[in-house]
Amino acid sequence: MSVAALQTAAQHAGLLTMGALHLSAEAQTETTSGTLVLLGTGRDFWPTFTAAPEYLDGKPHPIDRWSKRVIGALAKAFDGDCQFPSDGPPYPPFIAWALKSGRFFQSPVGMLVHDTVGLMISMRGAVLIEDTLTLPSPPLSRSPCDTCAAPCTSACPVGALSATNAYDVAACHAFLDTPDGAACMSHGCHVRRICPLSNGAHRPAAQSALHMKAFHP
Repeated sequence: MSVAALQTAAQHAGLLTMGALHLSAEAQTETTSGTLVLLGTGRDFWPTFTAAPEYLDGKPHPIDRWSKRVIGALAKAFDGDCQFPSDGPPYPPFIAWALKSGRFFQSPVGMLVHDTVGLMISMRGAVLIEDTLTLPSPPLSRSPCDTCAAPCTSACPVGALSATNAYDVAACHAFLDTPDGAACMSHGCHVRRICPLSNGAHRPAAQSALHMKAFHP
C-alpha cells in the first residue's frame, strides 16, 4: 500500500490528491494516528460528476453526496476510514491538516492557496489509513505567494477580500446580488480566478457556477 497507489485510484475517480500527512494520537485536534490523504476536485472531476446519479437526481447537496460515496469507496478499497469537511459539529480540522501537509499556504487575502490549484481549492474529503506510509516531498519549499505580484489583493470589486481587512461576507453577498456580480456567480470568484496558480485547477465555468450557487443561493 502506498500514497501513490491511492493517488492513482483517486485520479481515476475524478479527484486530486492535494496533500498527505502523518497524524499523531498525541495532537490535541486529532483523535487517531496514521496517514491522512487530502482529496479535492481534479481536472476530470466535472465530466465524472455530471454523469453521476447525484448530479442527475436533482436532490440537494449533490457534490457532498457524490464525495461521500466516492471517497467512502476509496477508503474501503484501501482498508481505511474517511473524513469530510461537512461532518460536524465538531468539524474535522481540515485547515490545520492542509497546512501541516506542506502543500497549502496562507494567502495574502486570508484564504488558503495550494501549490497546484492556487485559490481554486475544493477539498472534498480525506482518507485515513492506519499505517504510517512514506510521504512524497511537497513540491514547494515555501509559499508561492512569496514571489507573486499578488493580484488577488486588489481583485475584489468591493474589497471584500483584501490583504488588510478580514473577509467582509456581507459586502461579498451584496455584490453578488447586483448585475456586476453576475460574472462571479457564473464563472467563480474573481479573486480566486486571478491567482496565477488557479489555472492548474482546470475548472470549467459550470463547476464554479455550481459552487457559487451553493455559497450564495
